[in-house]
Amino acid sequence: MTRPRPAAVGRSGSGTHSTCTARCVPRPPIGVVQRETVALSGDRGWTTLTGEPPSDRRTCEGVFRTAKAGTVMATLCKPSVSVPEHVITMEETLELARNHHQDHPQLPLALRLIENTGVRTRHIVQPIEETLRHPGFEERNKLYQAEAKARVPAVIQRALDEAELLTTDIDVIIYVSCTGFMMPSLTAWLINEMAFDSTTRQIPIAQLGCAAGGAAINRAHDFCTAYPDANALIVACEFCSLCYQPTDLGVGSLLSNGLFGDGIAAAAVRGRGGTGIELERNGSYLIPKTEEWIMYDVRATGFHFLLDKRVPATMEPLAPALHDLASMHGWNAADLDFYIVHAGGPRILDDLSKFLEVDPHAFRFSRATLTEYGNIASAVVLDALRRLFDEGGTEHRARGLLAGFGPGITAEMSLGRWNRGDEGAS
Repeated sequence: MTRPRPAAVGRSGSGTHSTCTARCVPRPPIGVVQRETVALSGDRGWTTLTGEPPSDRRTCEGVFRTAKAGTVMATLCKPSVSVPEHVITMEETLELARNHHQDHPQLPLALRLIENTGVRTRHIVQPIEETLRHPGFEERNKLYQAEAKARVPAVIQRALDEAELLTTDIDVIIYVSCTGFMMPSLTAWLINEMAFDSTTRQIPIAQLGCAAGGAAINRAHDFCTAYPDANALIVACEFCSLCYQPTDLGVGSLLSNGLFGDGIAAAAVRGRGGTGIELERNGSYLIPKTEEWIMYDVRATGFHFLLDKRVPATMEPLAPALHDLASMHGWNAADLDFYIVHAGGPRILDDLSKFLEVDPHAFRFSRATLTEYGNIASAVVLDALRRLFDEGGTEHRARGLLAGFGPGITAEMSLGRWNRGDEGAS
C-alpha cells in the first residue's frame, strides 16, 4: 500500500504533512510539546524530552510531568538481521588454532580463552580456507565493498517492511561499519540503488567499533527528536573475518580469531507510529585514558586489531554511567523490564549482571547472539533486539535499557519503553 510521503525535513521547498492536507513545515501539531535535545546542567549532554528549557538538573520524570498528553516519541522498530552462509564451529576454531600455532608458547592459554567465550558458531563471508589467506588490503577491501553491495539491500528492505515504511519515507541513513572502507560511503550507493530520496541525509560512522550500534540508535533518536515527522534508517555491516591477520600472534589476537563473526543488521526508527521501543533518553560515556585499550593499528596489510587484557573488566567503571542515565530519568537501572546490550564476551555480560544487580537471565538475548553468531561488532545490539521481538516483545510500556560498548572505551546508552502500537493503544 502506498503511504503519503512525510514533509521533507529541513529541505528546500515544502512538502505535504503526513497528517494534514495543508502545506506546512515539520513541527508538532497543536497541543503537542516540541521535543528538543537539551544539555541539562551537569548532565553531560543527555538527550531528553522537554516542554521548557530546564534551568536546573531535574530528573526526566519531573520534566515529563510538564509535558502535555499526546507527546510523540521516536520508535525503534524490529531489526532485520542476516549472517553469511559459511559457518565455522568452536571445535573447528580450536583445531585451526592448534594446527597453525602448535609452537606458540601461550597456545594453552589462548585455547582456554577461546573456549570460555561461549561462542558455538560464527558466520563468515568466505570459506575458511579463503579467510586464512591474505591477498592484501586492497583485495580485501574490494571484497568488503562487493559483499556489502550484494547483501545489504535485502536486509534493508526487510527492515523497512517491518516498520511499514518505503525507501521514500526515510529522511536519514545512519551507516555503521568498522571492517572496511568506502568513499563515498555505501549510503550514496544505497540511495541510488534503492531509490531513496536524493535529499536523504547520510551519516556514516566508521570509528566507534562495537559501540556504533548503540551510537546509531542514539543519533537516529536525536534526529527524530529534532524533526518529529522524520524517519531514520540504521544499517550495520560488519565483516570481521576480513580483518584476520595471520602474522598477529599475541594472545589477544588469537582470542579475537575465535570471537568475532560477520553480520548485517538494519532497523528503522519512526518519528511517529510503529511497534517497538519508544526512545526516551540517550547518553554517552567515555572511560578516561582508555583510548588504546581497543584500537586498530593500520598498516599496509590492513586493520590490525589490538585488544588490551584490561578490556573485559570495563563494566565496573561503565555500570555507574548506566545507573546515572537511568536515575536522571527517574528510573532504577537494576529494576527494568528488558536489557539489550552489546555482548563483547561472556565476562561483559557477567559483570553487567553483577554491577547492575540484575538477574543474568535478563541478558539472554545478548548471550544468544554471542553463542550463535559470535561478536558481530556494531550489529550485536540490533540482533539482540531482534530476538526480543521474536520472543513476542514484552508488556506495553515496559521499561528497558539499550547499550553498545566499544573503542574509547565508549558506552552509547539509551532508555525506552516498549510500545505495542495500535494493539497497545487499544
